[in-house]
Amino acid sequence: MFEFLFKRQGGDKPAGTGGEQPEGSAAPAQSVPAASGAPTPREQQAEQLKHLNGDEETAVAFILSSDFSELRLAAAELVHSRAQLERVHTAMRNTDRRVAKLMQSRLDAIRHHEAELRRGQEALAHARALLDDQLLTPNHVAELDRQWAVVTAPELAPEFDGIRAELGKRLEAQVQLQRAMIDRLAALRQLEAAGLDAAAFGERLESLSREQAAALVAPGHASLPRALVAEFATEQARLQASLATIEQDRAALAAREAALAGWQAQPVTELKAELLRKEWQRLPALPSNGPGAQLQRRFDELLASLPQEVRKPKEPRRPEAGAAKPPKPQNKGADQHFLDRLDAMEAALQQGSLGTAAELDKSLKESKDKGMRLTPAQLDRLNHVRAELKRLSDWARWGGNVSREELIKSVEALPTQNLAMGELAKKVGSMRERWKALDSLSGAAPRSLWERFDAACTAAYAPAAAHFRHLADERHANAARGQALVEEAQAEIARLESGEADWKHVSGTVQRLRTAWSHLGAIDRKDRKRLDQLFGDALNTLQRPLEQQRKGEMAVREALIEEALALDPHDRHAVDALRHLQARWQEHARALPLERKAEQALWQRFRAACDALFAQRKEQAHVADSERRAHEAAKEALSARLEAAALETTPATAGKLLREAAAEWAAIGPVPRAHEARVEKRYHAAVAAVQHHADVARRAAGLALAGAVRDKLRLIQALENALVNPDAHTNPSDWRGRWDALLPLEGGYEPVLRQRFDAALAALEGDRSAYTRQLEANREHLMHELLRLEIAAGIDSGAEFARERLKLQVEVLQSSLKSGHKTGQKPGQGTGHDLGSGLRALLSLPALLDARTETRVEHLLTRVAKDGR
Repeated sequence: MFEFLFKRQGGDKPAGTGGEQPEGSAAPAQSVPAASGAPTPREQQAEQLKHLNGDEETAVAFILSSDFSELRLAAAELVHSRAQLERVHTAMRNTDRRVAKLMQSRLDAIRHHEAELRRGQEALAHARALLDDQLLTPNHVAELDRQWAVVTAPELAPEFDGIRAELGKRLEAQVQLQRAMIDRLAALRQLEAAGLDAAAFGERLESLSREQAAALVAPGHASLPRALVAEFATEQARLQASLATIEQDRAALAAREAALAGWQAQPVTELKAELLRKEWQRLPALPSNGPGAQLQRRFDELLASLPQEVRKPKEPRRPEAGAAKPPKPQNKGADQHFLDRLDAMEAALQQGSLGTAAELDKSLKESKDKGMRLTPAQLDRLNHVRAELKRLSDWARWGGNVSREELIKSVEALPTQNLAMGELAKKVGSMRERWKALDSLSGAAPRSLWERFDAACTAAYAPAAAHFRHLADERHANAARGQALVEEAQAEIARLESGEADWKHVSGTVQRLRTAWSHLGAIDRKDRKRLDQLFGDALNTLQRPLEQQRKGEMAVREALIEEALALDPHDRHAVDALRHLQARWQEHARALPLERKAEQALWQRFRAACDALFAQRKEQAHVADSERRAHEAAKEALSARLEAAALETTPATAGKLLREAAAEWAAIGPVPRAHEARVEKRYHAAVAAVQHHADVARRAAGLALAGAVRDKLRLIQALENALVNPDAHTNPSDWRGRWDALLPLEGGYEPVLRQRFDAALAALEGDRSAYTRQLEANREHLMHELLRLEIAAGIDSGAEFARERLKLQVEVLQSSLKSGHKTGQKPGQGTGHDLGSGLRALLSLPALLDARTETRVEHLLTRVAKDGR
């Protein structure tokens, strides 16, 4: 399973080149040195690489067979097709990481490019669909632009740019078409107020109609607002009807003008009023505007200018005998009330109020039927007004049918407008009201139109009817849920009365029932009132005992707040007590929740008390932290002073400095716990540095003193040896000069050695033999004291003095045991003061010493000096 560990770099080994060699076979070619002048395998494969000539197949074969990674990498630059990249990547994945990484990166690039091409093709398909869609909106094009913005496919860009340009042109054409539609509708609305004559009016209306017809078959006609198209059609039909009325009025005016001109050209004696009136009434009806009234006045003036016909009075019946003679009837014409109604009828016709005019005409007929006799002029006026009413009613009936056709189209278009159900119902209702209004204004509609309109309204209202049926079903279901909530509340009342209710459960039930009732939805009014009454009574029955319990719970919460406010923030157990209060609060809150408003108010007060306690403790902690930081700064300053004084201190001032620093350190308060270890470490390091520099200075001074003592001791020993040797130099002045040349000693050594030197110098000038005998006599005593001092100082005396040293140690031990020794001090070990005194006593003892003893004395002197003794 671990064969891959033994594969050579570059892939599987060719047969016969790896593993164990068969017996009798030659060694591998790699292990045989190349012959002089023969190319190496690397050179051969490099030469093959040069002759690939960009052939991908050959490059892949070379990569799979090459033993050198850099040559494989160079050949890999020629591989670009997906199949070959996958082949090389599979072969080199566990063999050559660089080649595999290169192949993987190119495969990833190919996959990314293919993904971008797919996204680009999807965007192009979307663009083509928009190009084929009749209803193109700017939102569609904006969405297409956002989709293309994330696509990186340069080869698809020209095609997309072409389609996008076409879409832009379509949008621009639609905008221009819509703007032209708006302008055309505005021009159509202003056409009637332009003051044009009939010919110009008709020509302009025809031009606008042709433009509208062309716009309705244009490529972008689907983008035209339907409301504007319908409004243009309605206004166009109205103006065409108005144009027809104008043409008829013009024809009527022309006919009556011609007739009136002919009559005025004839002699007055040839004209008869009755014939003229009949001819005048047979002519087309005059318009109610100024020219018609003017012609009517001219005709009335013509009639007034005619001579009155003399009619033969009829023979009256002879009255019976004794009967009264009947009065002669007189035709006084219509009364003022009749004339006022006639004026009102003319005014209604001028304003286009046909319904009002029809009602007035009906009242006028009733007045005339009652026997009212009109004058000829009044009769002509009434006939003229009624003719105008009939003409306008005919046009109103025609215009009403046109309006009904448009109304039917509007109703048929309602299902495609995706209106809300309420708005759809209002629309259908308003359409039916408009139909009724048209019936009252322009007369009853044909049955076929009514059936079409009713079928369209029924089809348009069908979704709204289904929706309203669904709402009715929902109202019934909501009523059933409301009844279930009432029953649940009544069941909870029964449990509460039996004493089995849990107040937390009761509170949750009340809250849940109230929430469910608020989300119940619409209910029929007759059921709503009854259910509201039942639910309100049940909820009040549950609320009363619950409110009593909540009042007691609120008192408990108030007590907890008072306890929280009474806690002393300086008490170390205040936080534990507060946490206990918070736990009690949570227990009470879980046992019986209060009303949300009351719960929030009490909780805010309790939390404010807790926050105040914590704030006070935090303030105290802040003050304590400030003090600790000040203490930290003071201790850091003390450590800094010790660090600065460490290099300048002397053994004499070190002790005082350290004592003062220790006293000041003890007087400073605590520091922050997080920095305590660091501050302590720095202080102790500074104290150690001062102590170290003092010890170094003391040791240096001791060594200097030891050197000076050694020099004077050697001078004294040389003088004593000169006393023993008769051939030695014995000039006292030379010895004194040499003594004076040496440095004076400190630590009590100068008087001791000076006395010994003076004694030897006095013997030099006096009795030399007696002093020599003293030197010989003191030798043994000096050796004994030297050995004792070495034992006290812990210095090895040498193997030749081992027996004497042991014997002396035993004596010292016995003496110490008899006299007692200090606690912690080993028997036979003296203090520094004893060693110094013993050393000075040893140095004051004149004796002749050999070189070994002198060395031991100097060693003892150096040890005592190093130890500062």
